[in-house]
Amino acid sequence: MTSPQLIRIEDRGPARILVIDRPRVLNALNEQVLDALCDAVEAAAEASHVRGLVITGAGEKAFAAGADIAAMAEMSPDDAQAFAGKGHALGELLESLPKVTIAAVRGFALGGGCELALACDFIYASSCARFAQPEVKLGVIPGFGGTQRLLRRVGVAQTLELCMTGAMVDAEQALRLGLVNRVVAPEEVVDAAVATVETVAAMGPLAIARLKDLVYRGADLGLPSANRLEQETFARLFATADQREGMAAFLAKRPANFTGK
Repeated sequence: MTSPQLIRIEDRGPARILVIDRPRVLNALNEQVLDALCDAVEAAAEASHVRGLVITGAGEKAFAAGADIAAMAEMSPDDAQAFAGKGHALGELLESLPKVTIAAVRGFALGGGCELALACDFIYASSCARFAQPEVKLGVIPGFGGTQRLLRRVGVAQTLELCMTGAMVDAEQALRLGLVNRVVAPEEVVDAAVATVETVAAMGPLAIARLKDLVYRGADLGLPSANRLEQETFARLFATADQREGMAAFLAKRPANFTGK
């Protein structure tokens, strides 16, 4: 079960908020936090009333200031492989979750914290947020998928510059790079993420799930193959009750009542 000492969970309408609750160590990610987050994501997948996740950090100073360096300092290569595996497992759970996931970033998102944010579908940043992949300063590289997810967001040249220099970028720079989706006031970042979950929750849940899967799968395919996958996914949705309800509601000028079937 998820430990309340590591993360806090709050349901707000269709949104489930996961708060990394280690403010005294800037919400650093150790093995126990990664395990707790994996448990929470799996639980959200089974909760039909939860239509999206918002992940944030306790306090104003940090979303998550990277992995726990004190715990990493004495790791062997095998230990490091296992530790990186936990980070990758969490990222894969977030990407495969058939619901929207949003990182609501206040303060620092460094190293593993930046990688956790990158594993979410969207990143909403407070105006005081700061992002970096500074692992080269420690003689290592990002290990939780950061090189690959950053690459897919901002391209090769920006990824190489950010990862090779370990440079920190502020929220406005991150927005210009395409690293984040939106910048809002610090006190509004979680509310903005919850509002987006509420918007997505009004849509057809099967369409949302298959759209998310299609985008992530298609990103690694050539364009002809990805377009064929889109065509097939589009067609399969016409066998659902949600498609019939959505189009009937549109024609009748009434709100749709989607059931996820």
